[in-house]
Amino acid sequence: MSSQHYRISADIGGTFTDIVYQDSQSGVCGATKVLSTPQNPALAVIDGINAVIPPEAKIDFFVHGTTVGLNALLTRRGAKVALLTTHKFRDIYTIQGNDRGEIFSIRWNKPEPLVGLDDTFTIRERIAADGTIVTPLDTSELNHLVTATRENGYEAIAICLLFSFRNPQHELEAEAYLRERLPDVSIAVSHRVSPEWREFERTSTTVMDGYLAPVVRRYLETLVGKLESRLPQNQGIHVMESNGGVMSAASASRTPLQTLLSGPVGGAIGGQALAQKTGKNNLICVDMGGTSFDASLIIDGLPSASTETKLEGLPVQMSVVDIHVIGAGGGSIAWTEAGAARVGPQSAGSNPGPACYGLGGTAPTVSDANLVLGRLDSANFSGGAITLDRARAEKAVGDMGTQFGMNVQTMAQGIIDIINAKMADAIRTITIRRGIDPRDFALVAFGGAGPAQAAALAEELEIGEVIVPVHPGAFSAWGMLQTDVRHDFKETLYGFWDQFDVAELEARFCALEEHGRSYLKEEGVQDQAISFQRSADFRYHGQEYVLTIPIGDGAIDMAVPRRDFDLAYERQYGHSSPEGRVEIANLRVAAIGILERPATADPVQGNAGATRARMVYFSGNEHKTDIIDRVGLATGSITPGPAIIEEATATTLVPPGWQARVMTGGHLSVTRAEDVK
Repeated sequence: MSSQHYRISADIGGTFTDIVYQDSQSGVCGATKVLSTPQNPALAVIDGINAVIPPEAKIDFFVHGTTVGLNALLTRRGAKVALLTTHKFRDIYTIQGNDRGEIFSIRWNKPEPLVGLDDTFTIRERIAADGTIVTPLDTSELNHLVTATRENGYEAIAICLLFSFRNPQHELEAEAYLRERLPDVSIAVSHRVSPEWREFERTSTTVMDGYLAPVVRRYLETLVGKLESRLPQNQGIHVMESNGGVMSAASASRTPLQTLLSGPVGGAIGGQALAQKTGKNNLICVDMGGTSFDASLIIDGLPSASTETKLEGLPVQMSVVDIHVIGAGGGSIAWTEAGAARVGPQSAGSNPGPACYGLGGTAPTVSDANLVLGRLDSANFSGGAITLDRARAEKAVGDMGTQFGMNVQTMAQGIIDIINAKMADAIRTITIRRGIDPRDFALVAFGGAGPAQAAALAEELEIGEVIVPVHPGAFSAWGMLQTDVRHDFKETLYGFWDQFDVAELEARFCALEEHGRSYLKEEGVQDQAISFQRSADFRYHGQEYVLTIPIGDGAIDMAVPRRDFDLAYERQYGHSSPEGRVEIANLRVAAIGILERPATADPVQGNAGATRARMVYFSGNEHKTDIIDRVGLATGSITPGPAIIEEATATTLVPPGWQARVMTGGHLSVTRAEDVK
């Protein structure tokens, strides 16, 4: 590599940490994978960077996605939090909302809150719905919380007072009083975390921010400390956000909640970039790694997104790219229950890993099954960095097969069929259950294990084309290099749309934009690189839930958003009411800071190893299968199945009756042979 300046991204997963490095001048990208280090995720990042970037090289830009916050939530290993709320409203968070979740399930249990009643404190104060102060706040009443924090070891305090999104004065007074007396305790205030109506949802969001803050901050401090000697002082570390943008590590420390889905979101943003490059604007993006399977949609060239999500059954008010996650990956463990075979969600992770890794794992996994079926090369896994032990895999899978009277190959195929069925159901959840026909989409398969399972998924869902992008095993990390700085701002504004004055709406949008501009400037974004995207939440009069509709640039034409809402409602629910009155609930502004980046260069065709062959099982039958090095495939070349296309970060399976064509940009289009024109 001739250049000594690089842009780097890292996707820290449960099994592997993926590194993508891009020459800052030529735009050429490379990728590598290293085993994750769960005890200190920063170590794997350092190992990956040192493996591919010379010590003397300069890093111009570094961004990473992390599941540290998400894992802390899923495993309930976040901070010990105290909740402060308005007197006589202590039960808001515990009672929760009126959404029962699974309304027909007799076994449904209310989600377990992150803070119990014993850790909830109140203070006498009251702000009315219009923001006027009814009862002033007496800060001396906070002394009880100060004492309890010291005695009980609270690491964070979440402050959520009634109607503080209208007037934050009391939250600011409480925050200042507590910070002076508890300087080492993290404090989350609801008017900053989520200045939006709906008391339970806002409380839930604020508590979750406080729950994650100490964990995320400790992680970021460790990573910054390890990397700061290699990073430029004016850039530092950037973190992928759940909304599809990036932010500085300092911003991530202030708003840790935004990092929750930062790892999986990179794949959706990569899908958006892929849609722009290929002209295929409707994509189902599936990321199968070692631990999880993430599915998302690109519709009309843009990622499907929402302004609220649920995690562990608890609502979170923030802008997120819609991603459906299940426990299904190469490391998913096969096990038995009630005389039947199950696969996942438990994962062998990176330590001890699948049996074939030889690191102590003994339970059969999806990777072991693929190795038994001949689909993985024991000597060329992860670019030769890891040697797989076929004997261990056969023993693990074979021992399970004995329980069902199956030989090792039949049991291995059964494991693959089960995991494929689970992943197909996950895709149906984000398509068919929303009235979307998956047959109208192409399937983009990435992650270390995704391209090996993609054709079977396409057959299950009757999808005609699978796209395997360049560097598929690190595609989420590649997607992180395609995004910009982004921060979202919002304001609750309720009333009938046709009764608002255009000048008032313009003034409120401008105020949000000025807030966003100052935020971006703190991140080092110059004026000429700043832009804004306006939107508002609409609903028909008398309804509970909203649809978010873009508001175009320039003078606001009141008729256009109303028309767009009717059209969006028709698409979403199959009907609309153009004659009905429309209410507005919230105004939203996305502040975008455009980052300079080189155009991504097409991959350079390299020297491929000689084509070889081995026997591989497909649908229970052995086939002589060509093993091909992807780096040697030229644009436009066609590889008929059965074939296995190997590269450093993933293995692509081309079954009998399918074939792969190299598209412009180096991406693979895998289709049934009769469908190739």
